[in-house]
Amino acid sequence: MSRPVIMSMLAGVILVASALLGAGPAPAATASVAARASAASTASVARSSDVPAEFGSDWHDPVTAAPPVARPSAPSCEVTLAEAQFRDFTPYTGTYTPPSGCGDRWSEVVLRLEGKVKGRQFDRLGYLHVGGVEILRTSTPEPSPDGIEWSVETDVTRYSDTFRRSHDVEMLIGNVVDDTYTGVLEVKATLTFYTGRPAVTPDRVLTLKDGTLTTPRNTERVIAEVYATGSGGGCEEVWYLTVPDAAPYSCKAGNGPYREVRIEVDGRLAGIAEPFPNVWTGGWSNPFLWYVIPGPRAFAVKPIEYDLTPFAGLLNDGRPHRIDVSVVGVPEGQPGWSLPVNVLVRQDARRGHVSGALLRAEAGDLTDSSTYTPGSEHRVDTVGRHRLTVAGYLDTSHGRVVTTVSRTLANNSTHRWTEGENTDGLEATWTDDEVVTADGRGPATTTRTRRAYTMDGTTTLGADDRLRTVLTLGDRAAVTEESGGRPTTWSRLDDTYTGDATYTVGVPRDQRHAVATTSERYRRQGSAGCYDRSLVTVQGTLTQDRARC
Repeated sequence: MSRPVIMSMLAGVILVASALLGAGPAPAATASVAARASAASTASVARSSDVPAEFGSDWHDPVTAAPPVARPSAPSCEVTLAEAQFRDFTPYTGTYTPPSGCGDRWSEVVLRLEGKVKGRQFDRLGYLHVGGVEILRTSTPEPSPDGIEWSVETDVTRYSDTFRRSHDVEMLIGNVVDDTYTGVLEVKATLTFYTGRPAVTPDRVLTLKDGTLTTPRNTERVIAEVYATGSGGGCEEVWYLTVPDAAPYSCKAGNGPYREVRIEVDGRLAGIAEPFPNVWTGGWSNPFLWYVIPGPRAFAVKPIEYDLTPFAGLLNDGRPHRIDVSVVGVPEGQPGWSLPVNVLVRQDARRGHVSGALLRAEAGDLTDSSTYTPGSEHRVDTVGRHRLTVAGYLDTSHGRVVTTVSRTLANNSTHRWTEGENTDGLEATWTDDEVVTADGRGPATTTRTRRAYTMDGTTTLGADDRLRTVLTLGDRAAVTEESGGRPTTWSRLDDTYTGDATYTVGVPRDQRHAVATTSERYRRQGSAGCYDRSLVTVQGTLTQDRARC
C-alpha cells in the first residue's frame, strides 16, 4: 500500500469527521488553560515486566503532562451543561441556568469534560457553546477495543459575564457509527463555580451578529478570541504538509503551506497571527503515536488572541462594525477552517462614552515563498514573514491612554518526500512575537510575548508494509510584563512531545504488531513558581510519570 492511498483514506475520514466545523490582560486570561486527560495529577506507572511486546486490545487511558487547573479551597456549586451520546452529527441542545447558592461573582469557574468510548472510532472534533459563546473546542482520543475514559479541564473564568444569565447550550462532536466504526462518544460537561474574592474578568463577552460587532460606547479594552483550527476536511487538516501546485504530492494548496490568521475591522487589517499546527489523535498516518499521550493542545484548543484596543475609539460609536477573520494561503473557494470569534470587553465605569481614534496601522510586505526542487527526493522550502503595528488612543476617566500593538510572524519549513510518498518528512518552525504597550497617566505597561511552535517528523513505509513515524512537536512561549520599564512578572512554557511508532498497514487490527514509545515533558517556570512533569509510554503502557518541581 503506497502512502498516497493512506493519505486519501485519512482525508476521507477527516472530511466526514469535520463537516460540523465550518469554517486581564489577555495573556493572564488564558495562562491557566490546561487540558488534563487523567482524573488524577499523577497516574499509575507499570513495572517494566508488565510492558507488553506489542499493543493489545487495551491500553492506558489518555493522559497529558500539562498541569491540572488549580482550584481554590472555597465553597463551590456545580452545574451540568451537557450530557450526551454522540452517534452522528446531531447537536446536543439544552439550557444553562446560573448556579444558586454561590452568588454571581466568582473567584474561579472551571469547565470539565468527561468522556468515554470503546470499540473502533476515529478522532472527532467538537465544540461547546453557551449563549453562542464558544467556551471549548476539543478533539477526542481514538479508543481501544476494551474502551477508554478521559477528561479535559479548562479555566473559563473570563466568560463569567455569560454565565450570569440563562442561555441556550449547544454541543456537538460529530461522529459516525456503523458496523465498522462502533465507538459511541459518551460525554458530560460541567461548570464548577467557586466563591471567594471575585476574579477580575471582562465586563462583557460578545459574539458577532451577522459578521458585525457592536461594543458598549464606554469600552476601554477589546480582546478578540478566535478558535482557529484547520478542520474542515481534506488537506487543510494538515495544512503544514501542503505543497505548491507544481509539486507532485497528494496535498496541494496554491502557493504552499504558509498560513496566517488575520482579523479585519471594517476592512482594515487589525491583527495577524500564526495558527498553531494542531496534530489530532489520528495524525501523521499513525494513531499508535497518540493512544495515550495526545499532541499539545489536542484536547483543549487555545484560541488566538488579538488586542483590538487601538480600534476601540472607532468601535465606540454605538454602531455595528464589520469583523472579518480569514486565513492567508487557503486556495480561493476552498473550505477547511473553523474561525469562531468571541470578543472580551472591559468598560470604563466612570464614563458613558469613551472617545478616541486610530493613530496608525502599518503592515509590512507579506513574504510567502515556497520553492519546489525536483529529484529522487522531492523538496519544498517555505519562508513566510509578516509584520503589523497598530496604535490608537482613548480618552478615559483616568486620562488619555495610547495602546500600541506590534506583531511579527515568521515560518520556515523544509518538506522532503520520495516517489509515491513512501518516505515523507517535515521540519518546520513558526514564531509569533507580540509587544503590547499601554501608555497613560501612570507608568507605561508593556507585555512581550514570544511564541514558537516546532514540528520535526518523518513517516516511512517499508517494502514489508511496516509504517514507521518518528515525530517531535514543540509548543513554547515566553511572556514578560513591565511597568515603567521594569519587569514585574515573567513566565516560560515548554511543552515537548516525542513519539516513535511502527505498525503493519493493510491488515486487521490484531495483525498490525504495533509498537510505540511516546513521551511528553511539560515545563513552566516564572515569577509564579515552577511546574515540570514528564511522561513516557511503551506499547500503550505508562512507564514513567515524573515531577521535578
